[in-house]
Amino acid sequence: MRSLALSVLVLTGALTSYASAAENETLNYNLINIQADASRQVSNDEMHAVLYIEKSNKQPAALSSQITQLMNQGMAIAKKYPQVKVETGAQSTYPVYDNDTTKFKEWRGRAEIRLESKDFKATSQLISELQQNFQTESINFTVSDEQRKKVENELMIEASKGFQQRAQMVSQAWNKSGYNLVNLNLNTSNYVPQPIMMRASLAKFSNAEAAPAQDVAAGESKITVNANGSIQLK
Repeated sequence: MRSLALSVLVLTGALTSYASAAENETLNYNLINIQADASRQVSNDEMHAVLYIEKSNKQPAALSSQITQLMNQGMAIAKKYPQVKVETGAQSTYPVYDNDTTKFKEWRGRAEIRLESKDFKATSQLISELQQNFQTESINFTVSDEQRKKVENELMIEASKGFQQRAQMVSQAWNKSGYNLVNLNLNTSNYVPQPIMMRASLAKFSNAEAAPAQDVAAGESKITVNANGSIQLK
């Protein structure tokens, strides 16, 4: 009786292994990898700018006080433009040494203000006012998060339909009745233009002089969704 039970157990195990092997063979039979892309040029609707002040003084306390005063003035000016998001950026203070004698020369401090807005005119006007004391490090334009997500959702549908069309074409080319989807990956990418770097000599103005507001062209960014995966021909 024990031998019979053992034989049944061995037979069951063999059938299970056979079924598992058959299933794996089925899954790996007539598999084809396919990919399809969907892209769109989207107008940049968000403006970013980085402005900074850089001062020197032999006394660190005096230097800190000067930078703090200018930063407070800059933030006060920015309050006149509620449509522009303003935040303080990196700040640093470091010693400067004489190149010839390697002796301590002075302390130098640097502080940043970062701007972000969809209102290009207001941002340009704010930059113009800030440039009385600040220098412009960079200006760049991007697609806002909400606009990018909206376009990506639309492109996901387009890429998925493109994937299905290619899968159907491949099935017909191989004289198959159709296909089963094995797996599908949807990936997004966003080409962001490099920021416009501003030369300090062109962006620096005296306290009594303000630069005119600059007309800007935001340009476009390319958003792409890639659909790639595997199908099994029937």
